[in-house]
Order: sequence, then structure tokens, then C-alpha cells
Amino acid sequence: MPEPAKLVLKWWQRLLPRNAFSQTVVLIGSLLLINQLVSYWSVAVYFIKPSYEQINQLIARQINILFVDGVDVGREHLSMVDALNAKVRHDGMTVYNLKQARKAGLDNAAYYGFLSEQMSGYLGGEAEVRFSQGETLNVWIRPPQAPKLWIKVPLTSINESDLSPLTLYLLVIGALSVAGGWLFARKQNKPLKRLQKAAFAVSKGQFPDPLPLSGSTEIVEVTHAFNQMAHSMKQLEQDRALLMAGISHDLRTPLTRIRLASEMMVEDDQYLKDGIVGDIEDMDAIITQFIAYIRNDEDVARELFQVNQLIQEISQQESHRNGVLETSLSECPEILIHPVAIKRVLSNLVENAFRYGNGWVKISSFQQGRFVGFSVEDDGPGIDEATAETLFQPFTQGDSARGSVGSGLGLAIIKRIIDRHNGKVSLANRANGGLIARVLLPKT
Repeated sequence: MPEPAKLVLKWWQRLLPRNAFSQTVVLIGSLLLINQLVSYWSVAVYFIKPSYEQINQLIARQINILFVDGVDVGREHLSMVDALNAKVRHDGMTVYNLKQARKAGLDNAAYYGFLSEQMSGYLGGEAEVRFSQGETLNVWIRPPQAPKLWIKVPLTSINESDLSPLTLYLLVIGALSVAGGWLFARKQNKPLKRLQKAAFAVSKGQFPDPLPLSGSTEIVEVTHAFNQMAHSMKQLEQDRALLMAGISHDLRTPLTRIRLASEMMVEDDQYLKDGIVGDIEDMDAIITQFIAYIRNDEDVARELFQVNQLIQEISQQESHRNGVLETSLSECPEILIHPVAIKRVLSNLVENAFRYGNGWVKISSFQQGRFVGFSVEDDGPGIDEATAETLFQPFTQGDSARGSVGSGLGLAIIKRIIDRHNGKVSLANRANGGLIARVLLPKT
């Protein structure tokens, strides 16, 4: 296919509606338009045209009668126009010369070719027929018997400005068809919209109530299957949370006993004691991450809060670390968030920055369109950006350049929290080395 044809095809495809509702409305509207055109053409050809032809024939008969006896213009010194008007005084017709006809509105009359040809046949010579619309519909005829004269015939029973029964019929049928198509498409689209919202909620870890089974048979079957899937996923999520919570709880009991036992070790084994305590703290941190990952914060009420306040709190809490922690705060509005969860996001990002960086961390806040955002930068070795998205998966470690310390749940926790806030999180390498993590949260 030639390149211009491809461009035209792409442009045309962009104009076509994508959703089922719009496609149904366009389909019904197109079929209705074709039906209206065919109906109008049929009525015009088989009803309106014969009526005008019949009127044309009747007018031709009157004109033939007008000229059949000739016109006496010598007696009483009458002009041809006056003589003809005297003969048609009671027939409603008026005869004009060209100057009078133009003054009476001839120039505003529209020429009709097929009626002119028909009139020429009836009158036996070249004739011209025009129509003009004033208070009444007027027919102008230039007869072959007197080519310099015009005869005007008013059709008092026909007025083109009136709303004809045909036009009224087409308007009513068109309006009813469009309204019916719109209601049908809306009824078909409503369950699909409901299903779309529910599927989006499930993708974010929310499990709505079972959807009502309404609509066509196919939609009812799809909705029923979705309800079963959502119920199974909810049950699986609950079982997993219960299992992980139970394991985390059961592990902390022996860890506590081991720590108590280590406190009773003699001073000569201090190095061994320190190693045991360090291992216990690492294991406790991993268990804490497990619990944070399975915790569901959806039931916690959100509130309007200032992101800059959270950054300042984190900055104070992390001030004891060896290294430099900088902040760069822009003026940002309050947004609707769960402050504890967003603070956990900031804490995890700062923890990763100090863990994998070389001692320099910077936290910034900013506005970007309809979002309020913050970023955490470090001066570490960075990551392979091709695998950046996979780092948000549970139990996924970073590349060898940034080590493999921890459980691999930190970024997964961040991603889950930000998704539940309808926000965005991304990782990218800094131009001068290091990593920058950017978080965007919607203003409303």
C-alpha cells in the first residue's frame, strides 16, 4: 500500500470510535441516515415528482387555452400583456413583460430543468419554468407562444416553507431511532463499565462486592466468571496474609529467646554476641518488611496532609546517620493521602539511598501538572535501567552493582502503597552518577 494511502487510513482509523457505546451509536446513526436518504428519494420520485408533473400539465393546459383564440391587441388599443391579463383575470394567473416580471421577483426564482423540458413538450416549443417562494409558491412560465412574456401562476395550496408531512415523519422517525439506539447502547455499555471499574479495583488489591448479573446473556456469563475470580483472589490474599502473619509471629518468639540467651554470654564471647545480635536485628527487619507488605491500608481513612512535613520528619529521624542528607522543598498544596503509608515510602527510599549510595542523599519536593511529587537521590553506582520495572516485583533484588542486601520487599511495598494512592513511582540513573527515585501523587 502506498505511503499516502497508509497515512489516510491511519487518519481515518483515529476518527473511528473505539468503545462499544460509540461504535453502536455510529452504526445505528449510519443505518438510519441511509434509511432516511432512501426514504426521501423514494417519496420524492414516486410521490412528489408526479404531483409536480401533474401541476405542470394543468398549467400547460391553461396556457394553451389562453393562446388558442389568439390575442386581440388592436381593438381598444390594448397591449399584449393587458390583453392576456384581461383573459386570465379570473384564473389567478398574471402576465408580465420582462421588466415587470423582474420587478415582481423573477430574478429570485429558481430554474427547474426537468419541468422546463416537460412544459416545452406540452406547449409545443421551447419553454422555461421557474419557482419562487413568497407568501405563496409561485410558478413562472415563459411560453413559446410569447417568448418575451412571463406568466406567473400562484399555487395557494402549496407552501414550501410549511413543515411537510414527509419532513415531519422523517424527523420523528429519526429522533425515535437515535433515542432508541442510544438507550440500547447505554444499557449494553453500563454492565461493561461496571465490570471495568471492578477489574481496575481488583488490580489494585481491592475486592468489591459481587457485581449484579444484568445485561445480555454473554455479559451475565462474563460478570459471573469475574465474580468467581474476584472471590478466589480475595480468599487467596486472605490465606496468604494469614500464613505470612503466622510465620512472622512464630519466628519472632525463638528470635527473642536467642537474644535473651545472647545477653547471658560471657564477656570473652562479646564478638560472638555482637554477631548474633546483628543477625537477629536483620531477621527482625525482614519480618517487619513481610508484615508491612501484607498489611492492607485501604481501611485507614485518608486526610489532607503536606508532603513537605513528612520530608522534614524523615530528615530529622535520619539525621543521626553517617553521611549528608539534603532537602530541597518547593511550595506544594496539601493532598489527600495516608500519611503513615507515605512516610513509610519515604523511609524505605532513604534507607535504600544510604544503603547503596556513598553517603550523600537528597530529598526534593515539587509540583508536576496535576501531581505533587517528591524524589530521593543518591550518589551510588545506579542500576540497569532496562530492569528498573522488575525491581518493583516482590523478592526481587537489585543488580550486583548495588548489592543484594535485604529481603527484596522494600520497593514492592513502595509500589503497592503508591498504586493504592493512584500515583506513579519510577527509578532512573542520575546524569552525574547515582540513582533517583521519583514519586508522583495526584492532587485530587
